[in-house]
Amino acid sequence: MTKLKLLAALLALAALGAPTRTHAQTAAKKSFAVAWSHYTGWEPWAYADESGILKKWADKRGIKIKLSLVNDYVESINLYTSGKFDACVMTNMDALTIPAVGGVDSTALIIGDFSNGNDGVVLRKGDKMADLKGRQVKLVELSVSHYLLSRALGMNQMTEKDIRTANTSDADIGSVFLADENGAAVTWNPILMKVRNGKGVKMVFDSSKIPGEIIDMMVVKTAASEDLKAALVGAWFETMKVMSGTGPKTNESLAAMAKTAGGTVPEFKAQLKTTRMFYDPAAAAAFAKGADLKKTMEYVRTFSFDHGLFGQGASSKDFVGIEFPDGGVLGDKKNVKLRFTDRYMKAASEPKP
Repeated sequence: MTKLKLLAALLALAALGAPTRTHAQTAAKKSFAVAWSHYTGWEPWAYADESGILKKWADKRGIKIKLSLVNDYVESINLYTSGKFDACVMTNMDALTIPAVGGVDSTALIIGDFSNGNDGVVLRKGDKMADLKGRQVKLVELSVSHYLLSRALGMNQMTEKDIRTANTSDADIGSVFLADENGAAVTWNPILMKVRNGKGVKMVFDSSKIPGEIIDMMVVKTAASEDLKAALVGAWFETMKVMSGTGPKTNESLAAMAKTAGGTVPEFKAQLKTTRMFYDPAAAAAFAKGADLKKTMEYVRTFSFDHGLFGQGASSKDFVGIEFPDGGVLGDKKNVKLRFTDRYMKAASEPKP
């Protein structure tokens, strides 16, 4: 993970060294590239594309959108940071520590969901957080799993000095954990769902205990076309309406998402139960404007700086500015690189004339 973060920083520097696009060039751009990767809350993007919903909204704005699946989640963000993609799905923490820290001005266009049990701490030979003391915990280091572990430890009067972490890829963590009779790990669904069924496995902490802190978003370059932003928001919330409804079309959409995710419909529905989806754009906009988001990003930036994710050039957690819908900024107001807005989600919730 550390190497990937370093790669992201190098790619960002390369992007900063590229010629600056003029306003006229930006305005003239009509084709856009958008990246997504597998996760319960992001599977709807594949359905939006395959069903024609995304194309319909792109056509409305007179543009073309190519949606690409990137199986390596961190690599998708690296590619976005380097300029290959105009928009990309990512968590709030990764949006801060990769593109924003890398100097790429980005906007959290859509708040899609937050993890509400999709991420958890599991172990054998124990049934509470205190039983982690002195043990090795397998996780994807410096990821949202690491953040979850840090919060869990803090809420149980412990620190990372009480445990040892072992960087383990998401591809291997499930099998490695289950093979260890004294195992402890932090992971996310669908891996979490599978390992929880292992013999003697207990989940001692999950993201439902820090609701609203691990946020899944569609992030776009702040200077990107307004047509792209409007099309993505329109397509997303039309997909949410289909997905959250009833009847054959809803069943068809859930079946398609489950298939894309590589599981069954019951498995996908079970994962949705631990994912707080924002099906209603008004609710998503209210979340973006809420005071709790500032508290969350304070936790996130503190964790990120303390773990070296701002790089050697950062002397404090104020290195990068994070802007909120009310105009308030955490960090350097002269170096705002991550922006939360309710503007587009609010517009999607308003009745059309």
